[in-house]
Amino acid sequence: MTKQMSKPAGRPRRFDPEKAIAIAQQLFHEHGYDAVGVADITRALGIKPPSFYAAFGSKAELYSRVLDRYACTGAIPLQDFLRADTPVAEGLAALLEEAARRYAADPLATGCLVLESTRSNDQGVREAAGVFHINAEEEVRAFIAARHPEDAERLADFVSTAMSGLSARARNGQSLERLLASARLAGDALRQALPG
Repeated sequence: MTKQMSKPAGRPRRFDPEKAIAIAQQLFHEHGYDAVGVADITRALGIKPPSFYAAFGSKAELYSRVLDRYACTGAIPLQDFLRADTPVAEGLAALLEEAARRYAADPLATGCLVLESTRSNDQGVREAAGVFHINAEEEVRAFIAARHPEDAERLADFVSTAMSGLSARARNGQSLERLLASARLAGDALRQALPG
């Protein structure tokens, strides 16, 4: 007769908070903050609500940690495109094409997590996402202003509008090919606005 292996006695192994944040990031990106409830998160993490609240405090606090993670792992690295040795129009055009690619990269989590969250029903989430969004806009504006101060405001607004549109269209299922076509048209407009 063989002896059955039994589970070790004691408390179950604790979940990994960093892995939990990554899973929550996918849920929020895929479904949107408003559509994801604490029950959805705890089910995906395999934990009970008391463990969730002990680890994260609230869904909004978890989202804040997701934003921090997204800034390091999912957001477009602006510094790679907004470089002093790159012509302004070329850097912005490349940024828009990268946005199109990233917004369509995961068919389940399309668009930009930050941009889409700026439309959340939760004011705190809108504000948290808005801080990230405004910081990105300021980086774009500063990049343009360094060489074309008179055009910085209007072109930064144009780039922000184009990125918002690309995110929304990706979220609505537009193909990468069509997103890239739109990004390239926007890039052409930037080259016309900033010749040379």
